[in-house]
Amino acid sequence: MSHNHYSGGLTREQFLFYEIRIVASLICQGKNRDEIQAEIFTENLFQFPTERTIRKIVNTCFRRIDALNSEELVQHLAESSVQVGKQINLYAIMCENSIVYDFMTEVIGEKFRSQELDFSQKDVNLFFMELVEKVPAVNDWSDSTIKKLKQVLVKFLVECEYLDNTKSEQLQPVYLYPELEESIRAKNDMDALTAFNCFTAMQ
Repeated sequence: MSHNHYSGGLTREQFLFYEIRIVASLICQGKNRDEIQAEIFTENLFQFPTERTIRKIVNTCFRRIDALNSEELVQHLAESSVQVGKQINLYAIMCENSIVYDFMTEVIGEKFRSQELDFSQKDVNLFFMELVEKVPAVNDWSDSTIKKLKQVLVKFLVECEYLDNTKSEQLQPVYLYPELEESIRAKNDMDALTAFNCFTAMQ
């Protein structure tokens, strides 16, 4: 897979699990995008105060769902357990934003591979130092954007139970749910498996 979309917009978007679950459910009901946006706004399904904010969040959810490129995963997002849904949402974010993909595979995946499960702010800082070298555009981002991105990545780890809380310094070994594993393998996105502590049948 090609991953080359590095966006600092993640600072505004956050994890949005419950929002993407609502969007996925409406997609599974056969509604089109205009109908979905209208229903979310008129029924205040997201509980956000302004139409502008709602529109941005809906569009973010659509981008992540498009990045998944999998009807099966959209259905699981809508209907499976919270744990499975959150893992699929994390993968959707990885597919949509290369910052998250690289962090989850190059930092978290490598820790699982080596079984060195200590984790600290140093790991996040080093990742961004290397990212600046790889993606020169990151140099143009403000210090506050970088700081928020670091916080967002750690919060994602907490959301999906890689960390007990934002202060934790030990990664928990996660379990890759079969619903997601099958789709990742079908897409031949083998690098992504490492982010979920899965190394079975990998070279």
